Amino acid sequence: MSGHSHAKTIAHQKAITDQKRGQIFSKMVRLITIAVREGGPNVETNYKLKVAIERARSFNTPNDNIERAIKQAGGGLEGKELNEFLFEAYGPGGIALIIEGITDNKNRTLGEIKQILAQYGGKLAQEGSVRWLFERKGVIALILENQEGDWKNKETLELKAIEAGAQDFVWRDDLLEIHVPVDNLHSTKASLEKEGAKIDSASADWVAKDEFPIAETDQNLAEKLFSALDENSDVQDTYSNLKD
Repeated sequence: MSGHSHAKTIAHQKAITDQKRGQIFSKMVRLITIAVREGGPNVETNYKLKVAIERARSFNTPNDNIERAIKQAGGGLEGKELNEFLFEAYGPGGIALIIEGITDNKNRTLGEIKQILAQYGGKLAQEGSVRWLFERKGVIALILENQEGDWKNKETLELKAIEAGAQDFVWRDDLLEIHVPVDNLHSTKASLEKEGAKIDSASADWVAKDEFPIAETDQNLAEKLFSALDENSDVQDTYSNLKD
């Protein structure tokens, strides 16, 4: 985990237990439900739904699950009203956190998040005190080993990313994150795919303006915090400015 999305890190792991996979699919259903309720079931006109579906597919959510979620969205999810939330917080070593999710009971979720943060050396922050440290960007991820032909070359990937309109890009081991304006996310993705790139995921994320190094003991504690937040059924994603 570092300045990128923790959930995206989970998506790139090859071994995910059945229990974890079921939890992820449940979270993706909520994400799609919110998108359909806000903009309707037409993926061509509902940008948020398109992003939600691509996110679900990045976790290998079966198409049947996705289609069922779209059809059932209008009828409600277990009779509960779902709402999105965004909490700002500080973690071990003073790192900044943005915690996003979907809940049917914000007060309950707030209490759970507070408890998790306190357990691992973190605390909630006042609204606006952390968000300014991040920017909302489109993030396209490509894994080097999944590419074919010339795309297996790091220099080629970087050049193609620039040609496709990348504002910035970051290598995290063999994973390339391409940062673009959110409005350009799908056009850049389409351009890269047309050229032969294999896209692992494309989403609108909170990207840290600067990444912040902390002591190893705090970093170990932060890893436990991220895992605990990920285990919460209401949390969709956690972003931090932690430097690798």
